[in-house]
Formats: sequence, structure tokens, C-alpha cells
Amino acid sequence: MSLQKEVMTAMKEAMKAKDTNALTSLRAIKSAILLAQTESGAKEELSEDQELKLLQKLVKQRKDSAAIFTEQGRDDLAQPELDQAKVIEQFLPEQLSEEEIEKVVVMTIEDLGASGMKDMGKVMGIVSKELAGQADGKIISTIVKSKLS
Repeated sequence: MSLQKEVMTAMKEAMKAKDTNALTSLRAIKSAILLAQTESGAKEELSEDQELKLLQKLVKQRKDSAAIFTEQGRDDLAQPELDQAKVIEQFLPEQLSEEEIEKVVVMTIEDLGASGMKDMGKVMGIVSKELAGQADGKIISTIVKSKLS
């Protein structure tokens, strides 16, 4: 089932349950999907890769907003953002642990024969593609830096 259909089904359930937080999150996903479809010019379905990137972007926005609110001492505003991120993450594949990400990074470094920070871009590109939707780019970056330095 496409992401758009999954979101619509989840929206109906959230409406029946009167879950306003989930409904807000699901409407944000639906809006982003429609926007992405109209940007490409045609009313075609988004590819699975595009859907993953879209969901990751929405989760990152929510987490960044929550971090800013927390820094400013506004936990009352940060919590809804984190709750929305959790709802959106339900549509992402299972996230890998840091140990699993580290294994992929080490294998990629060995395959490329990478040595030093000059090869970070190559390693990041390959690992990011391989782990698309399964790991946060910030975590991947941190692990790659630690292995290459």
C-alpha cells in the first residue's frame, strides 16, 4: 500500500479516536506528499525513496523545533513536536542501532580503502544511500568521523 493510502487510513482512525496530535501529524504528511507531487508537475505517485526522504525531513523538522523550544525553556511547546515526530516515525522503516550502523560504516571504509577525513564524503555518500530511512544522517556522520580520524 502506498504511503498516501496508509496515511489516509491512519487519519480516519485518528479522527474516530479523536486523537488531535496524531491527526495534526498525519495532515502534515498528507500535505507534504501533495506538495511534492505538485512540485514534480504531474499527479504521479512518489517513489519509495522520495517518500522516505519526505518523512525523514518531517521528523527532522519536528526534532529540531523541539530542541530549539527546549533550549528556550519552553517544554510545553517542545513536547507536542516530539509527539508528532513519533507519529511520523511510524511510517519509517525500523531504525538501526548505533552498533549496526557502525558495522556498515566499517565495511564501507574497508571496501573503499578509505583513510583519513579526505574520504569522508565518499563514505558518507555510500553509507547514506545504503541506510536510507534506517538511520539518522547525524549519527552516521558522527560514526564516520570517529572511524576516519
